[in-house]
Amino acid sequence: MSKTNTITARDMAAPRNFGTVLKELDWRRYVIYIGFVVVFLFFAVLLRDQGFMTPQNLLNIFRQTATITVIAVGMTYVISCAEIDLSVGSVAGLASVCTAMAVSQWGLVPGILAGLAVGLVVGSINGALVSLLGIPSFLVTLGMLGIAAGVAQWITASAPQPILNDAFNMIFGSGDFGPVPGLVVWSALFVAVGAVVLNRTRFGRQVLATGGNRNAAEFTGINTKRIKFQVLLISGTVAAVAGMLYAGRLQSGRFQWGSGDELSAIAAVILGGTSLFGGFGSIMGTLFGALLIGLINNGLILAGLDSSQQQVVRGAIIILAVALARKK
Repeated sequence: MSKTNTITARDMAAPRNFGTVLKELDWRRYVIYIGFVVVFLFFAVLLRDQGFMTPQNLLNIFRQTATITVIAVGMTYVISCAEIDLSVGSVAGLASVCTAMAVSQWGLVPGILAGLAVGLVVGSINGALVSLLGIPSFLVTLGMLGIAAGVAQWITASAPQPILNDAFNMIFGSGDFGPVPGLVVWSALFVAVGAVVLNRTRFGRQVLATGGNRNAAEFTGINTKRIKFQVLLISGTVAAVAGMLYAGRLQSGRFQWGSGDELSAIAAVILGGTSLFGGFGSIMGTLFGALLIGLINNGLILAGLDSSQQQVVRGAIIILAVALARKK
């Protein structure tokens, strides 16, 4: 009787507590999806005569944000682990020129391996300096940003490195898989794998535990130094793949490719709901964060704003991302 009465009383009280439930709802977790819909509808109405809603333009938004999405997937792991990687944009540029030079000299497979090697080497250096020597990742990757950009400019004498290998260009960005652009397939693949690993594997749980409370994670037996090394290694390697996507899409390697992408990736990650302080990450949120930035860029271009005005809006997005960040 007591158990039955308790259940009945709880059920009767539920409607009265509905308002309290709404107040306690963590709206910040869904703000990216709400914001995406609002911005999309705003531009759909404002720019209906400029072709914003045409299938070609909507497909261009996905294509143009693909490389940022790929970089941001790796950045999600880094920020979830309470670290930061400011070198990803320069790593993408360096990987693009190394890939272009290797493809020209030795062919398709050595070119791909050269690009991946750039990411592995840079990611390993970043990870070792942070995890083994205890240097803050902000300082390490800020220094690596300058080093990678300088090396890319140095070895090319600031000249573009053309890629004439049709197979490489088709695989990395220029080709289509049926009606779907190759860049969209690449970004979807990285998002799918990144989401599964972060949410469904032991490694993903260890990344979140390390970012949430390092001391508690170590107490449970997690090697937090190894985890920090691995997330920075992942970030560097993913950035190198993004550099190859730049090279394939634009059919050349340049040290400028990826410049400033670190800020866009960080904004996408934080807007997507990942905690700036670590301990929580959302790959799907990151995807929508990247799409929101691409949506805004596309809308501003169609509205006739120049590059300087677009930079102002991007800066405002960074500030908004930090304002919405909070410790989980």
